[in-house]
Amino acid sequence: MKLNELRPAEGSRKDSYRKGRGPGSGNGKTAGKGHKGQNARSGGGVRPGFEGGQLPLYRKLPKRGFHNKFATIYAIVNVGQLEHKYNDGDVVTIENLCEKKLVRKLCDGVKILGNGDLTKKLTVQATVFSAAAKEKITAVGGQAEEV
Repeated sequence: MKLNELRPAEGSRKDSYRKGRGPGSGNGKTAGKGHKGQNARSGGGVRPGFEGGQLPLYRKLPKRGFHNKFATIYAIVNVGQLEHKYNDGDVVTIENLCEKKLVRKLCDGVKILGNGDLTKKLTVQATVFSAAAKEKITAVGGQAEEV
């Protein structure tokens, strides 16, 4: 077999469907769009959620909730994740966490939470610690340092 003899498997390729072409296809002339009207025009049609001028559902329903734009948002890391990525006696810094891909986006800092088990003695430096996380880190002889 040569490169110029390569062909796709029989039946794996279909001719592209060409709208608005010729008799017999059943999609000539108006190309299946009917006669006139908004949907027959080029670029025609209505946006998602448009109900023909009737007040749309998304405007009828009440707005819910509140978003506080001044809230501090922390990147979250659980104690159990540290167990898998670090060795006994390591120092865990915010830069380390980014390198090891435990934190993707820093936001306003890093918060360590107490989900999971920790058996290694680590020195953990983070912005904030939960009470459970601090307890688990110090219980195995490690240190929780707020930066």
